[in-house]
Amino acid sequence: MKFEQSLSKSISYLSAFSLSLILACTGAQAQSLNIPIETSSNALVLHTDASNHLGTIYFGKKLANAAEYGQIPGTYKQAGDYTGQLNSAYTTSGSRNLLEPAITVTHADGNNSLDLRYVSHTTTKVDDNVSLTSIILKDPVYDFTVTLYYKTFAKEDVVEQWSVIKHKEIGIVNLKKYASANLYLKSSEGFWLNQYHGDWAKEMQPEESKVTHGIKTIDTKLGTRANLFMPSVFMVSIDKPATEDEGTVLYGALEYSGNFKTDIELDYQNNLKIISGINNYASEYSLKPNEEFTTPAFLYTLSTTGKGTASRKLQSWARTYRLLDGKGSRLTLLNNWESTYFDFNESKLAELLKDTKKLGVDLFLLDDGWFANKYPRNGDGAGLGDWAENKTKLPNGISSLVKEAESNGVKFGIWIEPEMVNPKSELYEKHPDWVVKENKREEYYFRNQLVLDLSNPKVQDFVFGVVDNLFTKNPALAYIKWDCNAVIYNAYSSYLKNQNHFYIEYMRGLYKVLEKIRAKYPTVPMMLCSGGGGRVDYAALKYFTEFWPSDNTEPLERIFIQWEYSYFYPAISSSNHVTDWGKQPIKFRTDVAMMGKLGFDIVVSKLNENDLKYVQNAIKNYNALKPIIWQGDQYRLASPREGSVASILYLNEAKTNGVIFNYLVNNRYDEGSKYPIRLKGLDPTKKYTLTEINLMPGSNSSINGSKSYSGNFLMTVGFNPEVNSGRTSVVLQIDEIK
Repeated sequence: MKFEQSLSKSISYLSAFSLSLILACTGAQAQSLNIPIETSSNALVLHTDASNHLGTIYFGKKLANAAEYGQIPGTYKQAGDYTGQLNSAYTTSGSRNLLEPAITVTHADGNNSLDLRYVSHTTTKVDDNVSLTSIILKDPVYDFTVTLYYKTFAKEDVVEQWSVIKHKEIGIVNLKKYASANLYLKSSEGFWLNQYHGDWAKEMQPEESKVTHGIKTIDTKLGTRANLFMPSVFMVSIDKPATEDEGTVLYGALEYSGNFKTDIELDYQNNLKIISGINNYASEYSLKPNEEFTTPAFLYTLSTTGKGTASRKLQSWARTYRLLDGKGSRLTLLNNWESTYFDFNESKLAELLKDTKKLGVDLFLLDDGWFANKYPRNGDGAGLGDWAENKTKLPNGISSLVKEAESNGVKFGIWIEPEMVNPKSELYEKHPDWVVKENKREEYYFRNQLVLDLSNPKVQDFVFGVVDNLFTKNPALAYIKWDCNAVIYNAYSSYLKNQNHFYIEYMRGLYKVLEKIRAKYPTVPMMLCSGGGGRVDYAALKYFTEFWPSDNTEPLERIFIQWEYSYFYPAISSSNHVTDWGKQPIKFRTDVAMMGKLGFDIVVSKLNENDLKYVQNAIKNYNALKPIIWQGDQYRLASPREGSVASILYLNEAKTNGVIFNYLVNNRYDEGSKYPIRLKGLDPTKKYTLTEINLMPGSNSSINGSKSYSGNFLMTVGFNPEVNSGRTSVVLQIDEIK
């Protein structure tokens, strides 16, 4: 079984594409062969030596003349030299390598060594922007092959890299490590790692440090909700710490929703090796003859002009090639969670549906608590897994609410958590064998729940049925919030014979379910939630239109959380809700949430007249500006971590219109924007006006919107948004003067 069927389908599609350009070389012709893998700005150059070992000789800015890659000095030494495989393109273990391997195996005969030699490569040009290079490596002693795939997106300077492992030995080969990618970087001045850590309500906390000798590992063993403590995304700056607009920086991310592992090793010759893939923790894989093991893709982009360029490239790639409906639209919404929590009924929800229309958003989202009867879902301790409408709360079912929403001129969405189960549930009573748990050990709960065993096809059918039944009964249902609150304790599957495969088969099962859902319901918007940002990655975002960054919606904290996510994910994918967390005024809370996909989780009836008018007007402004926020280029102007003001600009592709969000992030005395903030990305020859929007009713702006400025002036001298304790959030609309 292939690990990711979609990748295999992609490969088949590429091979059949009518515009394909096939370039193939064989091992017999491959002595001192260079294989450049290029994007519009960068090049990764691989090289074969006289023994057909494949190594990396260059990774950096693309040369104008590709023939000059042949003048780059190779770094392979003579056979027997202990430095022999430092720059291996896919480092093996048990043979000549002495450092951290990308792959470790035990052959069918018990031998632990592996030596991979270049056989051939093929480059397929899909279109003017996308190419796929495959490189076949084979052990000269064992019938064992690894095919390395490099999918390039030229305009976006993005590369996806993965491997396919296969053998024809007589018997099982045990894969003990099986990385997706093995990068090799050189620097005369060193490397700096920017990584992230976190917890519930504290997502995406950055840490930057100089990389020292040895191995730094970024990993998770949680099984689900994999990013809870340590997200899989990271940055590596080369020669010096990169800033927003200067320096060379690599962004890396594994496209995988389960256990991941990235090893970052600085060797004794001061070279950096990055090996990333599925975490091999408790996951030795028994590979049958002729079975293909396809690893998830490792995603990376390199910028020589700072972090801002890298993030804009990655955001553009995500909208175009990965995020579900990334070029489309999104629904603004009102959620009931902080209004009612579990305490609601039809009459309460009917009033909230009226508030949805009154507020001016597109959709009402019914959150947790609408299901289960024998063990009613009146708290988080019971009912999870029993997906029948609670007859006490909703005697007329979900369908009556969908109709009520339609009569109010809005859409209706619903919360589910189909991968999980409460022990106090009918599902647990009927199917204890469907639950991930060790029967010989005491159950241990995360948020009073356990995880269903998605390696089991019956469980996969059940989880698909949760979604399918909702839409079968309610075809007008318009939105799903998919939550995932628990991690895996006592990992054991009653279904699997080989428990070493559990973590891998769980994720395969999850992706099968999501593939099936999207095959039947390809366009329904779905939010990816995991108790906040516990599961945010580009493998999951193939199936979801947006993600929930954090349950922490306190707006000051959200500025920092949303800021860090923006380095890797586009604004259209980030669900930002206005709630009652914190003591900031409604204007500040709303302005912060407008940085992405806007939603509300407030009691509309408790808003005073002035606040309600403000919100209604802000939503109108947002609806006019959302194409720019969602599809425009993002420029970070002032970091919340470096001063008292955060400022961020979204600009359309034509550089004619944009919006700038400015926030006070330090409430100490006399803090604010004391100096002009330089804008970025504008056309220096165009003339622009800056107009303050999102004003509270009855208030006036101190900014003169009739003045005009050249793009050159705004980028060289700048503009002061006049953020201070009396103006804690300032939103400026920028427009070209025609």
